[in-house]
Amino acid sequence: MSSAASLQKLLDETHVEPAVFELRPDYRALLIAVDGLVPGPSDEASNTLLEKAEAAAQAALRERKVEHLPHVAAWREAYQSFGAKPNRTRNSLEALVRRADAGLPRVNRLTDLYNAVSVLHQIPLGGEDLDRYSGPPRLLRATGQEPFDTVASGTPLVEYPETGEVVWCDDEGVTCRRWNWRQGRRTQLHEGTTTALFILDALGPITTEALLTAGEDLTSHLLLLGPDVVAAQHLVGAGTGLG
Repeated sequence: MSSAASLQKLLDETHVEPAVFELRPDYRALLIAVDGLVPGPSDEASNTLLEKAEAAAQAALRERKVEHLPHVAAWREAYQSFGAKPNRTRNSLEALVRRADAGLPRVNRLTDLYNAVSVLHQIPLGGEDLDRYSGPPRLLRATGQEPFDTVASGTPLVEYPETGEVVWCDDEGVTCRRWNWRQGRRTQLHEGTTTALFILDALGPITTEALLTAGEDLTSHLLLLGPDVVAAQHLVGAGTGLG
C-alpha cells in the first residue's frame, strides 16, 4: 500500500505544458490520489449521493439549457479552441448532466461517488486506476503519435489523438482524450480498484476556492471507502505558481 508521502511525490511531478495554458490561461486542475480503497458495488450511500446530484442537475436545468450552464459553456469554448466539436464530443460534465433526468448511472460505489461530486459541483472529474498508471500525469497538446487504448463496438483497439488535441498522458500513452472527454481502457477504474487518481478540471467562472471545495467533498467521501484510506492532492494552474 502506498503512503501519503509517495502519493504526494507522484502528484508533485504533474506537468501541464505551457501550450495548454496558452489556450486557456484560466485553466486549473486539482489532482487527488488515494490508496487503501475497499472496492464495493453501488450501495445506499452512493445511491443517496447520486439522487442528490440528480435533483441538483434537474433544478439547474429548469432555469437554462445544459449548454448554457456557465461551466459547461466554458468547456464547450475550450473544446472549440483546439478544433473539437462540442456538439459531437461533449465534456464529461455535460455528458453526465444530460443524463440526470433519466437517472445517472449506478456502476460501483467509487464511480458513483465521483460522478455525483462532478454534477454537484459542476466540475469535470475523471478517475484512473493508479496501479495501471505509468509515471506522473501530464497534460499536453498531442503530436498525434501518442497511443490511446480504447474500445469501439466492443472491440479493443488503439487510436491516436489529432495533432494539437489536449490530452492527459502517462509514460505509456494517452489516458484521457480531448481534455476530459473520454478515458482510456488501460487505466480505467474497475471493480477491484484500490488505488486511484482523480483529476478535477476548472475554467472560469469556477473559482480556485470552488475547485478546492469540490476536492474536499470528494476526499471526504473517499476516506469513508476503507479503514486505511490515505490521500494526497496537488493543484496546478493559474495563480498557483505550479505547472
